[in-house]
Amino acid sequence: MYSHETQVRVRYGETDAMGVVYYGIYPLYYETGRTEMMRHLGFTYRKMEEMGIVMPVISMECRYRKPARYDDLLTVRTIVREMPRTRIVFDYLIFNESGELVNEGSTTLVFIDRERERPVRIPEFLVTVLESCFR
Repeated sequence: MYSHETQVRVRYGETDAMGVVYYGIYPLYYETGRTEMMRHLGFTYRKMEEMGIVMPVISMECRYRKPARYDDLLTVRTIVREMPRTRIVFDYLIFNESGELVNEGSTTLVFIDRERERPVRIPEFLVTVLESCFR
């Protein structure tokens, strides 16, 4: 299992008329979490795309536990629980500044050869990086 945390501050435009984070914003927080996790591991989506590999989301779950509000500093904990093969599952726990769980979710992404538009196994450089996290 590998876990990484990053923080996001709720912007005014991310809230609804009640001052609560709009439900459709959480997938953006998930994307921030997984993008920063990958960057922390030493690679980026851009690098993957330059190699001809894209990673579309094929499923997502989102559970709302407690409201987050404008200007809250949220911690997005992103977790990869098992070594990926042709797909990778990211789990997310989002906490407010008091440490309360406000949201949890998961996304499943698949590795696709951009040119052939077909699933492929996880790129070898990513295997090398992730294997050390699962030891």
